[in-house]
Amino acid sequence: MFWQLSTIFFNVIVPVFAVVTIGWLAGPRLGLEARTLARLAYYILIPAFVFDVMSTAVIQSGLAVQMIGYILVVHLAVALLAFFLARGLGRPSPVVGAYVVIAVFGNVGNFGLPLIEFRLGEAALPYATIYFLAIVVIAFVISVAAANWVRGGSVAAVTAVFKTPALLALLPALLVNSWDITPPLLVSRIVGLLAAAMVPVMLLALGVQLAAAHRLHLNRDVIAASSIRLLAAPLLAFALAIPFGL
Repeated sequence: MFWQLSTIFFNVIVPVFAVVTIGWLAGPRLGLEARTLARLAYYILIPAFVFDVMSTAVIQSGLAVQMIGYILVVHLAVALLAFFLARGLGRPSPVVGAYVVIAVFGNVGNFGLPLIEFRLGEAALPYATIYFLAIVVIAFVISVAAANWVRGGSVAAVTAVFKTPALLALLPALLVNSWDITPPLLVSRIVGLLAAAMVPVMLLALGVQLAAAHRLHLNRDVIAASSIRLLAAPLLAFALAIPFGL
């Protein structure tokens, strides 16, 4: 058991953190900007990855709906837990909203996708991509709702999530998949090269961002909100996976 866990740690987890560390070390020395790398990934590499994976994925539509419903219920449960915990602690509305945002957002793209690929193989990437896109949409909508509750404003901001490049790339990918279209080899290779660059660039961007971050000041709110994200959310996800048959 110990040897198996050690193998998983060194072969699955260490490579991911190693790339983040490279970004953390190289960022300040090479003058790299996390914002530029993040925008590159957001507007070009992530859409290419989504199209590359989903245009050839073989997933039952019923299973996809089941997975999205599961993610929705998990995130709503986590958001409610964060909301009631913050209210129970007597925190003001802005802090309550911050609890909710922290609880529903996670590094599912830069951390989750490579870990899944290394541990479960490329066959798991279509399912991971569905989770990734569903989490992006659901977390964004919940966060906008929390911000509107705190400060007021138009719910029109929610529609902005449906204009994200990743979701815009999903529709043509599904059409290519459902109509069994074979893209030209030139297009496939260009998209494949860009898709392969997504994870490394996102991990490097995270490292550069961490290097540029100011010193963290831990307090009770930071610890409580982080505990919901890191401890309570996984436990809720495991518990809710049973009734969803996942």
